[in-house]
Parts: sequence; C-alpha cells; structure tokens
Amino acid sequence: MTMDLFEHSPPEPWAESLCEGAVVLRRFASVSGAELLAGIERVTAQAPFRQMRTPGGHIMSVAMTCCGDWGWVTDARGYRYQHQDPVSGDPWPAMPEVFRTLAVEAATKAGYDDFEPDSCLINRYSPGARMGLHQDKNEDDFGQPIVSVSLGAPAIFQFGGLRRGDRPQRVPLEHGDVVVWGGPARLRYHGVLTLKVADHPLTGACRYNLTFRRAR
Repeated sequence: MTMDLFEHSPPEPWAESLCEGAVVLRRFASVSGAELLAGIERVTAQAPFRQMRTPGGHIMSVAMTCCGDWGWVTDARGYRYQHQDPVSGDPWPAMPEVFRTLAVEAATKAGYDDFEPDSCLINRYSPGARMGLHQDKNEDDFGQPIVSVSLGAPAIFQFGGLRRGDRPQRVPLEHGDVVVWGGPARLRYHGVLTLKVADHPLTGACRYNLTFRRAR
C-alpha cells in the first residue's frame, strides 16, 4: 500500500474525557453509520417523527420518535416513559439489534459494564433546531449511563454541571461520535446548540441523535 492511501484512511476511534464519568468516543459509530441510519428508516416507517409539545405548551424544534420497550413522551400531562406510541396507540417498534449492540459496546468502552438499554430516543435535527439544557431524570435507576450517538451533520453539544446555572462545555460532535456519561456525571445538564446549515453525504442537512437509556 502507498503512503497516500494511509494519509487518506479514516482515523481510528479515540476517547476524550469530559469529566469524571463522562467521555466522548470519537468516531466510534462511524463504521456502522449507514446501518444505523437504515435502522432509523425502519423504525420511522412504523413510528414517524413528530414534534412533541412540552407540558408548558412549547412545540419542540427537534422531531422525535422512539424504539424499544419504552418510549419517552412529553405532552400536557408531563414527561414520562410509556409502552405505547401516543400517535398510533401501538407499542413502540422493537429496538434494532445494531442499535443495542453499539450502545452496549460504547458503554463498556466507557467503563460501564452490564448496560442493557430498554429505550432509544431518536432525534432529528434540521437547521435551526436545538435542544435546551436539561437533565435526564425520568429513569428509575440513575446508576445506569446515558449513551448518545451522533449521525450526520455536525453539532455543538453542551455539557454542563449539576446545576442549571453552571457554565457548560461546548463539545463539537461529528458523524459517528458517541458521548457516554454516568456515575458522578449522570445528572449533569446537557443540550445541543442551534444546528447550523451543513451538507452531510449520508443525511444532507440533518443530524440524527440516538440516545440510549435504561428506563425501567
């Protein structure tokens, strides 16, 4: 093989620590990116994306759906997990095996053994969409980590502290990056800044995010 081929080879995955209990696994999902996107298509054929309404009446800019045993929903009744898609009344689609395998491998790589997700939130960001700072706290066991996979257009992830007013880190995320946080970092505030216009070869202007959790 020539040196030119080595120069154009994609970098091997590497890890970057955010704080105790939190790490970015750079390019960890790159190899399986196309397969993960195909899984999103299968899920959304059964449970299409929708923009949910918060208890305060705000319509989320991010379109969302779910798969697995439990789906996260928000409406006038509050934030919660439930078995049924509120749009169709049917159970959420089964979690694709490629999703589960990646989530377990990423959690293990980050030092969280025995993670078995029962819920995957699928978020679709179009240009202009954002996710405000929030905590993931509707789950039963805070001893289980969160695994968040970025696909498509780049974004700036905000990773804050245990108080809403703590100044967050700004973490650039690209296609295939995976953020895992748990332990002392499990209840840190986090969000995504407004998505800028971009063009990714697999997703166009959109960014997709898979967030794996142990809900129950």
